[in-house]
Parts: sequence; C-alpha cells; structure tokens
Amino acid sequence: MFPVELPPVLAGREKELSVLRRAVEATGQGRGAVVWVEGEAGIGKSSLVAAALDEGRDGPHKVLWGTADQLSHRFPLRVMLDCLQVRARSPDPRRARVAEFLRDRRPGLFAGDDITYTATEMLVSLVDELCTEAPTVLILDDLQWADEASLMLWHRLALAVDELPLLLVSATRPVPARQDVQTLRAATLRRGGVLLPLGALSAEDVRTVVAGTLGVPPGPTLVRLLGRAMGNPLYLRELLDAVTREQAVGAALTGGDISDDAFDRVPASFAAALSDRLSVVSAPTAQMLRTASLLGGEFAVADLAALLRQTASDLAEGLQDAVAAGLVVGVGDQLAFRHPLIRQALYDSVPAALRAALHCEAAKTLAAAGAEPLRVAQQLLAAGRPGDEWSRSWVVEAAPALTTRAPDIAIELLQRELEASHPDRADRAVLTVELARVLLGAGRHPEAADRARQALALATRPEHRAEMSSIRARALFSQGRNEEAVEVVRGALGSPDVPAVWRACLLASLSMFERASTGDLESADSTARQALRVGEEAGDAFAIAYALTDLWLTHSVRRDHDAALAYVDRALTVLGDAPEHSDLRAFAFDGRIFTLQNLDRWPEAEATLRRARELGQRAGGTGQGTSALTAAVLLYWLGRWDDALAELAAVDRDTTGLTYSGLRERGPALLRHGVAALIAAHRCDSGTMTDHLRAGLALPVRTVADRENRDFLFAARALAAEQEGEPARALALLSEVLDRRSGEMTLLHQWAPELVRLALAVDDQSAARAAQRACQAEAAAESREGRATAAARRCQGLLDGDPAPLHEAVGYYRSVGAPVELTGTLEDLAAVLALTGEQTEARTLLGEAVDRYDALGAVWDIRRAEGRLRRHGVRRGVRGPRPTRAQVGWEALTPTETRVAALVAQGRSTPDIAREMYLSRRTVQTHISHVLGKLGVRSRVEIAREALRREAVSGAGS
Repeated sequence: MFPVELPPVLAGREKELSVLRRAVEATGQGRGAVVWVEGEAGIGKSSLVAAALDEGRDGPHKVLWGTADQLSHRFPLRVMLDCLQVRARSPDPRRARVAEFLRDRRPGLFAGDDITYTATEMLVSLVDELCTEAPTVLILDDLQWADEASLMLWHRLALAVDELPLLLVSATRPVPARQDVQTLRAATLRRGGVLLPLGALSAEDVRTVVAGTLGVPPGPTLVRLLGRAMGNPLYLRELLDAVTREQAVGAALTGGDISDDAFDRVPASFAAALSDRLSVVSAPTAQMLRTASLLGGEFAVADLAALLRQTASDLAEGLQDAVAAGLVVGVGDQLAFRHPLIRQALYDSVPAALRAALHCEAAKTLAAAGAEPLRVAQQLLAAGRPGDEWSRSWVVEAAPALTTRAPDIAIELLQRELEASHPDRADRAVLTVELARVLLGAGRHPEAADRARQALALATRPEHRAEMSSIRARALFSQGRNEEAVEVVRGALGSPDVPAVWRACLLASLSMFERASTGDLESADSTARQALRVGEEAGDAFAIAYALTDLWLTHSVRRDHDAALAYVDRALTVLGDAPEHSDLRAFAFDGRIFTLQNLDRWPEAEATLRRARELGQRAGGTGQGTSALTAAVLLYWLGRWDDALAELAAVDRDTTGLTYSGLRERGPALLRHGVAALIAAHRCDSGTMTDHLRAGLALPVRTVADRENRDFLFAARALAAEQEGEPARALALLSEVLDRRSGEMTLLHQWAPELVRLALAVDDQSAARAAQRACQAEAAAESREGRATAAARRCQGLLDGDPAPLHEAVGYYRSVGAPVELTGTLEDLAAVLALTGEQTEARTLLGEAVDRYDALGAVWDIRRAEGRLRRHGVRRGVRGPRPTRAQVGWEALTPTETRVAALVAQGRSTPDIAREMYLSRRTVQTHISHVLGKLGVRSRVEIAREALRREAVSGAGS
C-alpha cells in the first residue's frame, strides 16, 4: 500500500506518467533507472508516482516507499531503514539482522569502526538480494529532508542501477536548497538519470480534474474560485472537498457551479482549507492528530496510545474518522499524514511552549516503552529543553548506542546537557567522559583531546582516568603530535591505581607511539613485551593481541619477517573467530599478508586474504575482514592489475580508511591513489594517472602512516616524468623513497632496481650506488633471504653489468611466482646481456618480457624495453604486429570477470558472488560494471542471455 491516496483524476501529467511506467516496465526486463521528480509542495509528485505504480500493482515488482520529514533528517539512515522496512522483528531474517546489528553494535577501543558505513554496505547488499528475487522499485519521498547517510546510500544504489532490475524514484521540492541534495541531483542527471519537473496545472487541466471529480464541467463562479489554487493539485483538492462539504450542508451545486454565497464561505487559503477539513472531525480527534504530529510524518498507533496514555482501542474511532476525513492514510502497520503539509500545519498549530513540553513527555514515554534510542533522541532534540535530571541520565546511558548510529546527535545532546544545566562534579565528569568517547569515535580528534583533558580533571574512577588518558593520547597521535601522546601515556602509567587491562592497553599504545616518535625499536619492543605480560596476567584478549601486533610491527621494520609472522599468528590465535575486535583482527590479517609477501610466500598470502574475508562475511557487516588496499597491493605484485583496480574502485573516495591504531588517517588514501596512478602510468592512461597523482599529492603528510604509504605515489610520479623524457627528474623524484626515517616501515627494495636503472640511464653512478647500498642493507637485515635479497641481486647485476646476479634473481622470481618483479628483471637481464654481446639470449628474454608486459597491459614498459634493447642492436625479430588486447567482448574479460559473469548468469546475487569468491560486495559490483561495459549489455539479464548464446555457439562448434 502506498502512503498516498490515488487522485480520482490525474490530468496534465500524461508525459511524466508515461516515462515512469516505461521505467517500471524496464525493470521487468532487468534494466534499472533513476528518476528525479521535482516540484513545489502539493504539486502532485507523490500522486504521480503512485499512479504510475498502480497500473502494475499485480505485476512481479516489489515496491518499497520511504518518506523523509523534518524531525528525522539528522538521524543517519532513518528514512532508508523505514523505506526498506528494516525492523528488529521483521519476518525477513536479512532485515532483522541489519536492525540487530544497529541495535547491538557498540564502539570499542579502536574507535575507527564506522557503524553507519557498515550498515550502508549491509543495506546495499539487502537491496541487491531483493533485486535478485524480483524487480524492485524504491521511492524516496520528500528527499529534501533526508539525512546525509540516506542520501549517500541512495547515491550508492544509483551507481548500481545499470546492473540491477532496480528503479529509484526520488520526489523532492526545490527548496530548501541543501547542497548535498543539489550534489546528488547533479550526479544523478550526469549519469543519465531522468528529470521530471512538475509545474502548475493549466486551466484546461484544472477543468478536466473538476469535471472528473464532480461529474460535470465547472461553471464560471467555480472556475473563479478554483483559480485560488493556482494550478496546485493539493490546494485544488482541498477547495473541491470544501465545495463538496458545502453541498453536504445544503449549498446547491447546480450545473457545475456554486452560488456567490457559497463562494464567500469556501476557504481562501490552504491553511483555512485545512482548518475547514479539521472541522469535520471531533475536537478530541483533532487534538489527537496534533499530538500525533509530534511523532513525525508516520507514526505507530502504539506510540500514540502510549503518549496519550490510552489504549489503541480507545483511539480507534477517532483514527477511523481521521482516515475518512482524508487526513491520514494507512501505510503497512503504521499510519501517515496524507501530505506533509497537513502534518506541518497541525504541528505548527500547537503553541511552541506546549510543543516543547509534549516532546519532553514523548521522550520519556517512548523510553519507558523501550523504543530505540534514536526515536527518543529525536524527541529530546525537538524539545530543546536540556538540563533536567531525567534527560541528563538518559543521554549518558544512551550515548554508547547513539554513538554507533548518530555520533553527531550524541555529541549535540551531551554538549547541551553540559552547557545548559549545572550538574555537580560527578555528573559533569560522566558527561565529559562520554563526550570524549563519542568525539574520538567520530574522528573529531582536536575536540576529543580537549574534552579528554577536561575529563581527567574531573574523573575520580581509575578506569575513567585511564581511558581518558588513552583517548587523549590517541587523539594527539592522530594529529601527528607524537611526543605529547607519549607524555600523556607515561603520565597515566605513573598512577598506581590504573586497572590491569587499561595498563596493558596503555603500554601497547605507548609502544606504538615510541616507534612513531623516536624510531627507537628497542624501547618500543621492551614496552610491547611489558604490555604483553600485563595483558596475559589480566587475561584480556584485546590487550594481548594489541601488544603482539606491536611486536609484529617492530620486527617487520627490522625485516625479521619470521619473528613478525610468529607474533601476528599468535595475535590471530588469541583473537579467534569471534566478532569482537574485528578491526584489530583485520589489521592482524593485513599484517600477515604483508609479511608473507616479504617472505615471497604468495600462495599463502592469497589464502590469508580469502580466510580473512570468509571470517568477515561470517561476522556480517561489509564482509571485508581485511583492507581492500591490502588486497590491491597484493594483487598488484601478483600481476593481476585489473583485479587490483577493482579492489581500489571499491574503496569509497571519501573514506580515509584505518591504520592499526584504529585512527582515521590519510595514509591509506595516499596508498590508494598511488597504486591506481602507478598502474595507469604503466598502461599509458595519462588522464587517470594525472587525476590520482593530483589527488594523492594534495593530501597533507603529517603522521608516520602518511609517510609510510607514499612510496607508490613516488613511483608513479617518477614514471610520469620518465614518460615525459626527463629521466633525471624521474630519478630525483623516486629517490625521495630513500628518505626513510628511523623506525619507519617503507620497503625500499621494491623501488631500488628502478632507481639503479634510472641512475645508470643518466650516468649518475653515485645515485646508483646509493640505491644499491640501501637495498643491500635491507637484504642483510632479512631473517632469511626473501624479496629484498632478490632485489639486491638485481641491483648488483645492473650496477656491475653482470648477468650472473640477474640470472639468480630471475630463477628466484620464477620459483616463488612473483610475476611483476620477474618481468622487470627479465628486461634488465636482456639489457645487460646485450651489453656483453649475448644478443641471441637477450632477444629471447626481451620477447618473454614483452609478452609478460603485454599480459599486464603495460604499454609503456613494452616501449621502454624495446627502446632500451634497440640501442644495443637487439630487436625481437619479425613476428608481425603484436595483437592488441581485446577491449570488448568475452575475450576482453579478465579471468575474475569471466567467473563473475558466469555466476551472474546463474542468477546469483552480488552478496552470493562475494561469498563464493571471497571478495567484498563492492569489488564484485565493480567487476559486474566492467562485464556490462565490455559485453556492451545493459543488465544482468542480458549478461545471462549472452552467456547462454556463447555457450550455445561453443557447443555447436565442438
């Protein structure tokens, strides 16, 4: 059932109605679309959408309708949760699971766990699964009031309509002109969305509506009366209903016209027309509706009954009268005002002072009834009366739950209680402690550090003082104020009453800060071991694993990868498979993959990625289990560059990601842009390369994580300079990677061979030897020979012009399966062999290198390799033109895309495919987009059709 009544006559909207009906029909053929309906209040947006959908009411389509309102616009995902019918008691386990996640999730010590982001991913997956079951239509009415998170989710869904039988219809007013709504509108139209602007009805359309409603054409006096509506269908209806009521009390409507006396009695404005409509219900019913307006555009009868201290049966007669009067309509298990303007007029009719008191009363009533905290918070915000004992205690108690769903709301309520009331020291301490927690969770680090400092001056409980020291230190650390963070933690540890668990966590944090501030690995190690001992004595899994990941980090920096692997494996064992501390476990999995890469144990690294994602999927939420950036870097070195780009595409451009400290930092964003830019540079995709270089280099570098994640950007920028014919500048740019401070992680050996090659190209022996020495030092530090040792052999062979070390490196890379490094080394070996006169072998190796570069799509590397060898008289021989990589058709699909296409053809949903292939849902969505583009089709249905056609052709050929 739609939350709007169908108009008896819909005139003047034939074109718009046709567009919407065609869009609905297209979903039945597997094609989605986005339609943006726009017009002033009462212009008929909702009626138009309802009329378009009513024609296909008996079809296979699933229709879900959500309406935003002014009361809920600050509550993340509120309107989309309503639209998708996500409730804890939903008979659909998928919906119930999302509701339970939002209800039960609490922020942990690692404050970076973004609940709204995770819930958004879950809702996108839910819509995907709904579309797999049946064509789906989502309507977001009064979008101008929607919360920001719902707008972001709507945008995410709009990006998927090319892949799903999904029709998104948004209905919005042009005012208020919110910037985020305007941005969404522009993005919708830019991607091919359909704009349906609705204007006033013409005089002829008004006559058609009147004739259809009254059964006779309107006379001149009635036409003059209806001119007051100025073509607005809502006001027109109110005037016609007022005329009908006049007729019911004896005023004659003769020949479609009214008397002058009746003309004078009909309301002259919309507000007056609404008052006239209210006059047909009893005074108690009108008052009941005014109370209901406090609950929003839609309301549950049980909530209204609780607020009025009556039973539902007591309200039944009045609500039935309201429905009959056209004031409210039924929407599923709730009631809704027939139009937002009706609700707003009722709400505004309540005096402000009384309205505030009623909102306070509603908050208490809803809280006593066990309503979700967001609904209670909505009433407290609307009341605007902080300071009483009940609201203060409720805000403190509900703050953890509010933090997970709406941190900005939690912050505002806590700040209002602190500023508007005069709590005693104990209450002020509790409020400030909660506020510091929420601010850290929201990533507002300067404010979190300040509030934590205030809380330390107020708090008397040892656990609160320890926690506030931890929050203040982490907030300072996130701003690059490492020395201050160290000082705060050491001061806290000097207190004799710090609880054991907090002492272990503070020590683990101190180890991390020491490494970052001074690079003193011995001190960081000693502190981490102390943290481990205290954590084990306390029996706290988080503290133990935190300390173990510190030890993983310090040993990784030392290049003692065997010991690092042992520490991270112990951390994963301690954490187990339970959903608690999923962020710390994800970091530990990232660390394990990193270490296995450095040990050149590539199959194990891939297996770890799959295991991490399997656990992430089992735990719910996004199903990542590990960073998409970690996966992208792994896939880059494995030569699966298209898959790496798919992982990067799944990383939201506005999401900075997390570091192991749980703090939001720019480091991962630097890495994201760096990997994407480097692949684009290798492929001579100058536009993409430039975009990512510009975005990455614009990011500030303040923290250790920022510095450690810049190397791919350096490499991409250097490659761009080389392509511009400036090898000396390329050398200078890439040499920045050698500026690794004490205690930093950056892997120099990954880039040292390129540095040597560039230095030799410009005859800079000093730079070549500096790069070789840096690589050799890293190799010497390895606990066993691994990637750095192989890279050092490559550097030595280039520097000395000696094929032997390069032969060793080639053999090593072949044995461990490192395709990117193998290909570059084949080119280097071919160049050195050409210099020594062994041109036949050089030509053979050049051919293999070029073939491997071709498989990567590395156009630039092919040009460079051929040019480099040509100077020494080596050409690949007459082999005919090299076949270009297919850009369209099945041959253009990567192996991963081919498998995704096969699963789509089987009717599998995106979440199902993600579980099957151990990918994130967003990565699968990226692959599906690539499949659609390469096959030149518009929907999943067409992918399945193409797959069947290909199978039939293949079968006939065999």
